[in-house]
Amino acid sequence: MVYFIGAGPGAVDLITVKGAELLKKADVIIYAGSLVNPELLNYAKKDCKIFNSATMTLEEVIDVFVSEYMSEKIMVRLHTGDPSIYGAIKEQMDLLDENKIEYSVVPGVSSFCGAAAALNVEYTLPNVSQTVILSRMEGRTPVPADEEIAKLASHKASMVLFLTSSLIEQLSVKLIDGGYTADTPAAIVYKATWPDQKIIKTTVSQLAESAKENNITKTALILIGDFLSSEYDRSKLYDKTFTHEFRKAKES
Repeated sequence: MVYFIGAGPGAVDLITVKGAELLKKADVIIYAGSLVNPELLNYAKKDCKIFNSATMTLEEVIDVFVSEYMSEKIMVRLHTGDPSIYGAIKEQMDLLDENKIEYSVVPGVSSFCGAAAALNVEYTLPNVSQTVILSRMEGRTPVPADEEIAKLASHKASMVLFLTSSLIEQLSVKLIDGGYTADTPAAIVYKATWPDQKIIKTTVSQLAESAKENNITKTALILIGDFLSSEYDRSKLYDKTFTHEFRKAKES
């Protein structure tokens, strides 16, 4: 069996219990060396075979699984954050299907959750934003035309951008062209939950300058939206004047 495991956003203790237990049992681990905290490999058995996928092609990854599968070994594909977000797991699963190799996915804590925790913010605030957009800027790898940043910005929802910190100068222009105001709150979170985590609070118009001042060029999330400010309405869920399935409204 191959297990695709979400390693979490960076901190070793933010991997799931299930993920950690499988790492301890694994006979083979292929980990995303450019992003996964290498301290997670301390869970591995002494005789575990460990491969760094940063130096491997897709076919080389699958070749390892194919060569080890007949030995009935537990194999782990360790991805950063949650595998379903920019994990490139679909192409791996398709090739495993072709080779009739069983697999299972163990979810993880995404870095966008780690960034919100680092900032002590909530993405979904009443009468501010009830939508979270997870995306990235087009760079060497294209994005669908309908998901171009300016079009996404037109919703003025809470936005988290992955894989974009090297393209930050163009980003501000596109965000403002799309609908965010120049003074819309923004934040750059470098290596969320890692020991060397860095948080930069800024605005949409100052994103590039803030990144340059702090020497941020990679491994950072960019958060945009009014959820980063303090203006919001209290939720109805705990409002004493609001009736729902579990509680009747109280007289004010």
